[in-house]
Amino acid sequence: MAKLYFNYGAMSAGKSIEVITTAYKYNSKGMNALVIKPLIDTKGGDLITSRIGMSKQVDILLKKDASLIDEIKNYGDITCLVIDEAQFLTEKQVYELVIITKYLDIPVICYGLKVDFQGHLFQGSEALIRYADSLNELVAICACGKKARFNARKVNGQYIYDGEQILIGEDEAYDPLCETCFLNKVLIPHSQEFQKIYNKIKGER
Repeated sequence: MAKLYFNYGAMSAGKSIEVITTAYKYNSKGMNALVIKPLIDTKGGDLITSRIGMSKQVDILLKKDASLIDEIKNYGDITCLVIDEAQFLTEKQVYELVIITKYLDIPVICYGLKVDFQGHLFQGSEALIRYADSLNELVAICACGKKARFNARKVNGQYIYDGEQILIGEDEAYDPLCETCFLNKVLIPHSQEFQKIYNKIKGER
């Protein structure tokens, strides 16, 4: 029986490169790997683009209210689905992926962010964590050299904690950070809740 995979990581973990190479491995052998990207991700248009210059045209730009089951009907014999920016999937679309794997027997390989710039799970990521058969963390590196798990947003060179969850096309305004750097640079300076806890501990020392 086919499986649903969720490969997640912070910015600069190489997710787009993995999408492109995964599709190539299948398609170069004459198999039909469909590449899908949520339409809300306008960066690159209908292309998957990586920071090292690799790119791949997507087969389906998926609208927020679109049915994945309906979208793939016109593509004949499908070997697998490869989905980029999977954090932008809706919960219902993730449910469809579960049905696609278990009842259509089509493997689904998703790549995306786990958490937003505040450390909160995206809707699609949360659903994938609950329902994916396999979870795999791709490694990004913090400036301090440790493994980065968080995506810190910058405006005018300064870290921020408030704002819309989704801000497309502003990759240069994000830093991948480890837990300690995220605490010290984002949460403690900008989150009142974390400030209170930190000040309480600091005062007791």
